[in-house]
Amino acid sequence: MKHSTRAVLFGSIGLVLGGGLPTSVVHAQEVTIREPWVRGTVRGQKATGAFMQLTATESASLVAVESPVAGSVQIHEMKMENDVMKMRAIPKLDLPAGKAVELKPGGYHMMLMDLKQPLKKGEAVPIRLRFEAKDKTFKTIEIKAQVRELGAGPERREHKH
Repeated sequence: MKHSTRAVLFGSIGLVLGGGLPTSVVHAQEVTIREPWVRGTVRGQKATGAFMQLTATESASLVAVESPVAGSVQIHEMKMENDVMKMRAIPKLDLPAGKAVELKPGGYHMMLMDLKQPLKKGEAVPIRLRFEAKDKTFKTIEIKAQVRELGAGPERREHKH
């Protein structure tokens, strides 16, 4: 089952909506967050990844992330450099208007570091995402990401005919 969260950004806090937008909210910037998930952990593990798809109606940047389950959360990218896959923290992730940006294993993702407890399959992890709009205002959206089993990757669905 696909999970999608649509958030309308007002002032400094985003309103997370489960369904369609009210018609009175025409001029608000909108960010849609699809299929947020976190990779499960084992006892003693201090870091894991969080993944999702972000789509902004107007150009924006993801500039900060936090979660109460982690001491810190960083935005990361993985890319090949001289035949070596390297991971590094980046200060922000640009979201071009109308274009989905995929946060996935092996690409852009969030690293939840200094975990306070193991994360078990089926739990929901609260994550707060902070965006900078093109008008230089900051907006925050709070979501819950489903924990998948330790070796999980993106959900694969079989289509049976």
